[in-house]
Amino acid sequence: MPQYDYDLITIGAGSGGVRASRLAGKYGAKVAVVESSRVGGTCVMRGCVPKKLLVYGAVFANHFNDALGFGWRIGEPMHDWGKLIAAKNKELDRLEGVYNRMLRDSGVTVVPGRGVLADPHTVEIGGKRITGDKILIATGGWPVTPDFPGKEHVISSNEALDLPERPERVVIIGGGYIAVEFAGIFNALGSEVTLVIRTGHLLRGFDQDVCATLGEELEKKGIIIRRDCTVRSVEKTGGVYSVVFDTGDEMIADCVLAATGRAPATSNLGLEQVGVKLNAKRAISVDGQNRTSVENIFAVGDVTDRINLTPVAINEGRMFAETFFNKRPMQMDYTNVASAVFSQPPVACVGLSEADARRNHRVRLFITRFRAMKHTLSGRDERTMMKLVVDKDTDKVLGCHMVGEDAPEIIQGFAVALKAGATKAQFDATVGIHPTAAEEFVTLRDPVPETDT
Repeated sequence: MPQYDYDLITIGAGSGGVRASRLAGKYGAKVAVVESSRVGGTCVMRGCVPKKLLVYGAVFANHFNDALGFGWRIGEPMHDWGKLIAAKNKELDRLEGVYNRMLRDSGVTVVPGRGVLADPHTVEIGGKRITGDKILIATGGWPVTPDFPGKEHVISSNEALDLPERPERVVIIGGGYIAVEFAGIFNALGSEVTLVIRTGHLLRGFDQDVCATLGEELEKKGIIIRRDCTVRSVEKTGGVYSVVFDTGDEMIADCVLAATGRAPATSNLGLEQVGVKLNAKRAISVDGQNRTSVENIFAVGDVTDRINLTPVAINEGRMFAETFFNKRPMQMDYTNVASAVFSQPPVACVGLSEADARRNHRVRLFITRFRAMKHTLSGRDERTMMKLVVDKDTDKVLGCHMVGEDAPEIIQGFAVALKAGATKAQFDATVGIHPTAAEEFVTLRDPVPETDT
């Protein structure tokens, strides 16, 4: 008889866990996936996918206005929030069915319930125990809400995706990608939006010119940004909320959304009891093969708090399965991983920011700001910003940054170039496609003088 019930037990059916489990099953392993919520995880059910669907719905507001400049006559656009949410939910149901089928087709057993480690080889789910030779933790992250009086009245991004009605006045706490994405959604659909950020700029960790450009564009759209500000308390009064800031002033809102980051979902999993080490942020510490401090227990995705992006978790899951179930050892390369923010306008980047590059390189900067050709007729007051960070000594392009329409689609292609080690001379030798915004990246000729050091 086999020593264990399964060759692999995965706790968490998100992007990383599903990819690892499917491949392990495909390679002949007996696999179980334990999931306490919906199969698909944060990205598919509570993050990237539903949020992008809402973004698609919201940007039509701009498209209707733009059309007037091109000769279209349209009536007064009216938006039905409930219909958008219902359509989004229908798509999530479809995707969950697809994920379940992919697991079934790979021979993977889905075990509903919350999995807790009883020992290094045993997972307990609601009183039932199953054993596995290897255990993979892929529980992702969970929204964090600041601690202040009235925090119980504040919703997270999870609830924001399922609001029964669109709030007319929204206060969003935070200046990261989730905050600016929801600010764009609510603003475009007609809500009054106030962003409350502790620092002086949005998108901490992004390039300084990206942060400044996005802030300017959001304010043009009527989004209020309260910089160097925190929320002192929230109080419910009737059907609205009184929000008091550290400055002492107050505003009334119909909804208060905390978008202040996410923390690794490591609580109450039995990790520390079986010897799995967590770091200072309570993320699971792993080595290059995703192995924890316990030899047979592994972890991938946001629960490890490395680069918290869905494609990264998927690749980590793939490399885990290839290494341990297909005899093809692989390790993830975390350099030049592209990322995007689906704000309005969107942001995308790959490589180093100017500040990060300056720590170890002498740099040349190439920046362009322009009004996109489309808006010469649409009349929209929106500008695009593109930036290249180049190593002065080697001519290698270290970073590529953009704020503007289609930025994520454009940067994806340039991510390949940076992964291949492209130089500025190779960018210059590339013939652009005209007329496009993307061609600006290969026609930048003059470095910014004041930073040519």
